[in-house]
Amino acid sequence: MIDAFIEKFKELPPEAILKTDLLRTGISFSPEALKELTQAKAKSYFIFSFDRVPQKELSELEKKAVPEEIALSGGPWNLKRTIVSVRVNPESPYRINYNPKEAEPFELMQNGRTLCKVTPPERPSYYNTPLGNGKPVQDIAPTIEWGYLIYLTAFRLCQYWGAKEECQFCDINENYRQQKKERSYTGIKTPEEIVEALSLIHEKDTNRETHAYTVTGGSITTALEGMDEATFYARYAEAIEERFPKRWVAKAVVQALPLEGVKRLKEAGYQIYHPNFEVWDKNLFSHLCPGKESYVGRDEWIKRIFDAAEIFGASNVIPNFVAGIEMAKPYGFKTVNEAIKSTAEGLDHFMSHGICPRFTVWCVEPGTVLSKTNSEPPPLDYFLRLLETYREIFNKHKLPLPAGYGPAGVGKAVFSVSAFMDVLKGVDRD
Repeated sequence: MIDAFIEKFKELPPEAILKTDLLRTGISFSPEALKELTQAKAKSYFIFSFDRVPQKELSELEKKAVPEEIALSGGPWNLKRTIVSVRVNPESPYRINYNPKEAEPFELMQNGRTLCKVTPPERPSYYNTPLGNGKPVQDIAPTIEWGYLIYLTAFRLCQYWGAKEECQFCDINENYRQQKKERSYTGIKTPEEIVEALSLIHEKDTNRETHAYTVTGGSITTALEGMDEATFYARYAEAIEERFPKRWVAKAVVQALPLEGVKRLKEAGYQIYHPNFEVWDKNLFSHLCPGKESYVGRDEWIKRIFDAAEIFGASNVIPNFVAGIEMAKPYGFKTVNEAIKSTAEGLDHFMSHGICPRFTVWCVEPGTVLSKTNSEPPPLDYFLRLLETYREIFNKHKLPLPAGYGPAGVGKAVFSVSAFMDVLKGVDRD
């Protein structure tokens, strides 16, 4: 039961502990809850599946009614509002039920015990509005992080192909294959349709709930539509910023590019650059990120991250770590202590130079290479130790809060795929 971890990790807020375990294990839903959730903002599968089972094993209601995120509150620990990305797992011990007798009818249960109340996200008024080409806004410009971030996956595939190139934990290509069978799902979005979708959001978002946008997609190793990676992704910020200058914080999540490519992104209007690093250990990087190792190489990737700090400023370069893959079989560390020591070394290396990585909680997605040797994620102890370690190193180097992630702290954070923002304190930058 989650109580034991809340008792053991007294320096972590219970909100962060429960959130982390939900991300780690996934969530199940009662049929009654799913029926009532059909009017909420549904999962858009914006880039990865973030599910523990393939689409073919889900019911029709699970495919269509599961919400993008949920907000936890109340319960025996009097939880403050905590935003959690939903990862579907029908076998999860965590279950959302619907109790019509309650004023707040959705409840999170664990083995029959109510843990807290659950609030589903409201579906934005523009979500199902069709563009001129008939595609709904949800397909082109879904929102996550409780509406804070517009997620623009410009290229929903990756040119790291097959087991010898794809990141071993990543299901971007498999997710695309699944979603094309289930819903409107655009492989390559044009700058024009993205700007059209953003125009609808801008018109309807009168309360300015959306604060940032991310432009991202799969890696481009040769060319896409005749363009290299920097040119392909730069044109989206150029189009958006020309139409809506400085309306949103502009973030690019792409590869660690050569310096000229980084300059191209900056000139296009991006303010934040995410050259995701994934895992620190040199041996694990080569095994788990074979395409990145082959086309760029770990040492060159690190060098490019530091080079980018000269262009964007160190605090605006934010590489991602996928927390948990350090312990993935067959290559990963065998003990929590070894895994934490390795990742701490990487965090300290970047943070000591003013670069603040973030991390997401690894979800063992079916269809990935690692799902063949890992049926379950690492233990909760690992993820909670990492939260403690991350906060300790962050505070040691007295870094500013990462820009483009909204407020930090318990009850305020909106970043939904890890609790790193929930455990930080500081002056919010945006």
